[in-house]
Amino acid sequence: MFENLSQRLGDVFDRLRRHGALSEEDVGAAMREIRIALLEADVALPVVKQFIDAVREKAVGQDVVRSVSPAQMVVKIVHDHLVETLGAGEPLNFNAVPPVPILMLGLQGSGKTTTAAKLARLLKERERKKVMLVSLDVHRPAAQEQLAVLARQIDVVSLPVVAGEQPVAIARRAMAVARREAYDAVILDTAGRPHIYDARMFEVAAVANEVKPADSLLVADAMTGQDAVTLAKSFAERVGITGIVLTRVDGDARGGAALSMRAVTGKPIKFLGTGEKLDALEAFRPERVAGRILDMGDVVSLVEKAAETVEQEDAEKLARKMAKGQFDLDDLASQLRQVRKMGGMGGIMGMLPGVQKIKKQLSEANLDDKLIKRQEAIISSMTKAERRNPKLLNASRRLRIAAGSGTGVPEINRLLKQYQDMSNMMRKMNKLGQKGLARHGIQALLPGGGFPR
Repeated sequence: MFENLSQRLGDVFDRLRRHGALSEEDVGAAMREIRIALLEADVALPVVKQFIDAVREKAVGQDVVRSVSPAQMVVKIVHDHLVETLGAGEPLNFNAVPPVPILMLGLQGSGKTTTAAKLARLLKERERKKVMLVSLDVHRPAAQEQLAVLARQIDVVSLPVVAGEQPVAIARRAMAVARREAYDAVILDTAGRPHIYDARMFEVAAVANEVKPADSLLVADAMTGQDAVTLAKSFAERVGITGIVLTRVDGDARGGAALSMRAVTGKPIKFLGTGEKLDALEAFRPERVAGRILDMGDVVSLVEKAAETVEQEDAEKLARKMAKGQFDLDDLASQLRQVRKMGGMGGIMGMLPGVQKIKKQLSEANLDDKLIKRQEAIISSMTKAERRNPKLLNASRRLRIAAGSGTGVPEINRLLKQYQDMSNMMRKMNKLGQKGLARHGIQALLPGGGFPR
């Protein structure tokens, strides 16, 4: 989402680092470039002006001049003001008598219904809440059935549909059922507005008056840029919202919407939709987003995602095999599946620090998720004996596997070479042991690098 902005800011900071000391002119030139970068990222002009003025005031101060590393101090100032501009992340309001009503608002096509299901899954899996999903969309064909299908996919109850029932009556029935059956939260998915001045705004207001929502979340598409900010401001004024969910932040959006939302509306961004899958919703944490913008990475989120997706028993089993220098193609397939669960190579690399600086090399390496799926297909086309002992894979077997997986023999050869490199690394790590790894450091993890010969 912030790819272009990250690259532009990275170039600015790289130039600053070439100066041992920073003059006021150096800082002024950097601020002009940062201003242009923010405007090109579609950040609202008043927000840009306020941001640049605040950063410039501190960047020309004595703390920077006397700093051991002035450029790094400027980076820290920019980081801190990014966090301040993005606003503090705020959790959902559960300080109410259950069932807590949560109202989902938004324009048609913003991803509101899918986001409602994502939020239900997050509350069920992470917060251990008993959640009910309710569709109030009686206008769009099959909208209520769509939410019911999503509810079944995440194993959450959806309110049964009664033909002809109107939104306020549906909401009233949902709250009554939820109270009777001791639900913690009720997520009410309202009909998408065709535009902000639609008559259906009165419908939303009537529902809100009926259920008294603890949270009214506006679902806005990050791809719409400043239109999303205008939308949020209008909904806040006309209906009232307590927070924003920004969807499609994994797309080609320039990032300005996220940076402008809090400053323009005064309402916090509470969640980010990071993909199409139903687990692709994360709580908004400004310091982590600021880290991604400045190419510092978001290792904390990466570790959290790994903890959610890794099966503890499988991880311990693989660790024991690696300790013995054992690693077969079943283990490689398991690792490939793990990468996909964590959002693919793009999702993982986006959370690592310094990725923007090696973007060209990563592009040339062709680390796409289609390649991972093809490699999984190749391994799945092998027999159990072949996966355990790749030495069995002669020319005729490779032809059979290629036909079965819809790939070619060269791809199978590349996969086996990759496997062999990883297997060799495991054996060398086993020989080095803990003292050897401590002595040789990170080089011990690089194939062909740092190993005793």
